[in-house]
Amino acid sequence: MRGPSRMMAPIVPGDVASRPGDEVPEGTPGTGENTCPACGGSGTQAGQPCEACGGSGVVTVNIGDA
Repeated sequence: MRGPSRMMAPIVPGDVASRPGDEVPEGTPGTGENTCPACGGSGTQAGQPCEACGGSGVVTVNIGDA
């Protein structure tokens, strides 16, 4: 995959995304993991855990026409 999805589905109140940079909660149909655009997949920024992905290096994004 390349970069973040342009179409972002809103996170429904009460749903919890596992990482701050997630577009939708993990396990949502039509989604998948992608490299974190903030840290480029390293999980760190300036020697600290990346705030967007929580240090995992990935975020959950919509794929296809989701």
